[in-house]
Amino acid sequence: MSVKSYVQAIKDVTAEEMRRDDRVFIMGEDIAEQGGIFGATRGLIDEFGPERVRNTPISECGFLGLGLGAACAGLRPIAELMYMDFSLVAMDSLINQIAKTRYIFGGKAKIPMVIRGQQGVGRGNAATHSQSLEAVFMHFPGLKVVMPSTPDDAAGLLRTAIRDDNPVMFFEHKALYTTKGEVNDDPNYMIPFGKAKIVREGKDVTVVATHTYVQKAVRMAEKLEAEEGISVEVIDPRTLVPFDWDTVTESVIKTGRCVVVHEAHRTGGVGAEIAAEVSERAFRYLDAPIVRLGAKSCPLPFNLGLENAVVPQESDIFDACKKVMYR
Repeated sequence: MSVKSYVQAIKDVTAEEMRRDDRVFIMGEDIAEQGGIFGATRGLIDEFGPERVRNTPISECGFLGLGLGAACAGLRPIAELMYMDFSLVAMDSLINQIAKTRYIFGGKAKIPMVIRGQQGVGRGNAATHSQSLEAVFMHFPGLKVVMPSTPDDAAGLLRTAIRDDNPVMFFEHKALYTTKGEVNDDPNYMIPFGKAKIVREGKDVTVVATHTYVQKAVRMAEKLEAEEGISVEVIDPRTLVPFDWDTVTESVIKTGRCVVVHEAHRTGGVGAEIAAEVSERAFRYLDAPIVRLGAKSCPLPFNLGLENAVVPQESDIFDACKKVMYR
């Protein structure tokens, strides 16, 4: 084990996988000499050269389509999107081609492609550079959807994604890049998709949280226990497709209460799907309605104060747990 930042863990795994398998290459805007906007590919061109660390034109639809062709031809591309918001200009390539090609060819065509990049608030990047879009891609069959919240999860899940024979949407978060934690140094360390992590055990309320809200939920769980005597279990799904319904359902059966929190808009967000599925699986065990927390129905503001007014705050998690506990 060694202590690394989230972004360092991503860069190290990328380099290790490129050394292990010469079919792996990475492409994206300004990823070569510049090393990407957040440094996730910094220095890779010095080791692997421009054939395997490829700058692309500003055309996400074009270079994601190129990645699909490379994957069909037997390579294992990693495509970095400067901002995940830019995936929206590549939806034909992503949804109509990348997500469907393996199915259309009856499973004979492997699509070992990773589409990775960062999203989210925290830097005042405003309406078109701060969105959380994971629910969009959760909707379409054929794509796996990954959301690591720690450096160790980023490392283990990225290695799994690169070795997978299906397209993977790998959602990072700009506010997590500088966070640090212990990372498993085993070059074959992989975290299986569809296995949630119980970050904190509890018996009164289940909180399902993603990305930056995992640690926010843990902090509020500790405060709730100290001030209210409420024992909160915090679960990080880690992957949304496939989703570990068993772990979440078993937790809700135990606690009888559930709060779901994410940064994406509450309307049509992942929390809605989790609430619906848990209600079907554990309805008779629920002692209170499930509460969903997400961003208000407003584009993300540039002003940091307004940004904080749109997305859930730690105090909202605290209040939601009290609400389901005392209802």
